[in-house]
Amino acid sequence: MGIVSIRGAITVENNTKEDISAATVEMFREIVGRNDILFSDIVNIIFSVTKDLNAVYPAKALRENFDIADTPLFCTQEADIQNSLEKCIRVMVTVISNTIKSEVKHVYLKGAQKLRPDLSK
Repeated sequence: MGIVSIRGAITVENNTKEDISAATVEMFREIVGRNDILFSDIVNIIFSVTKDLNAVYPAKALRENFDIADTPLFCTQEADIQNSLEKCIRVMVTVISNTIKSEVKHVYLKGAQKLRPDLSK
């Protein structure tokens, strides 16, 4: 067993609790599904959001929709870089796994696909 980190990102249309929550849940479900993750194997989850998303913490959305009360979650604001992607939620999920890094399936959805077109096929 080892530890791997899985990256993901998704964009939202509006800075609302509903849009941010729905996008966070969608992205997390895709990461868990594509990588066959058991919640008990999650070490921690780190979110970042662009400065234009402040209606709700993505971690709150995850806790309201999944049974992960014993998983450390952390949210931070993404660096404010000129011409960067707007209304974007990014995540790094660290898990205990037998999967090797090259087999990890990162998830980039909606407008965030342009961040990693090589992984968005």
